[in-house]
Amino acid sequence: MSELNMMVTILNRSVAKKFLYFCKENEVFVVLKTLGFGTANSEILDYFGLEATEKTVFFSVVTREKWKGLKRGLITKMDIDIPGTGISFLMPVSSMGGIKALQFLTEKQEFIKEEEKTLKNTKYELLVTIANQGYIELIMDAARNADAAGGTVIHAKGTGMERAEKFFGVSLAAEKEVIFIVAKKEQKNKIMKSIMEKAGMGSKAKSIVFSLPVTSIAGLRTLEEEIGD
Repeated sequence: MSELNMMVTILNRSVAKKFLYFCKENEVFVVLKTLGFGTANSEILDYFGLEATEKTVFFSVVTREKWKGLKRGLITKMDIDIPGTGISFLMPVSSMGGIKALQFLTEKQEFIKEEEKTLKNTKYELLVTIANQGYIELIMDAARNADAAGGTVIHAKGTGMERAEKFFGVSLAAEKEVIFIVAKKEQKNKIMKSIMEKAGMGSKAKSIVFSLPVTSIAGLRTLEEEIGD
């Protein structure tokens, strides 16, 4: 059975190029990369003999079958099991907005589209929209029209833009906005549809949108009050 996941990999910036080459060797195409900083406290850093380091964060879409080989390679080739080197983890993708986006994100991986994935007892979904830079308001207006609350934006650089032209027939900008919106599960399809219609591949934003299940949440008081939690 095919299972689609978002793979998040956080590594020291000094090995970012090595990781990109590792992905290329394994026919995994990194969708986004952005910069970050390690935040471990001084006691942990001292214990492992580490220094606070600049990080690169990579986002890729992989199947469960692909992950099995990648995990072995991350340990044997990227030494990711050595403390302070980095971390890689999966989050299941519950739905994808559009077949072309799915084909683009899973190229070179064996994937058979099945029924939309759900996790029992989940009340929320994280909607992730990847768009050309400069179209945050267009996307958020579309989301709000479908009753979404606010979102969070990070800036990132897309990779494999030459591949995107093959799938979508258009040239995409490398600089990207990534918008995270947490919504109730029953609102998800309406919000995703609105974003795809108003800010999708037919617009200048060229948005790709997908969702990830959220198993626990804190801080969204309005949503919590509505369901009485």
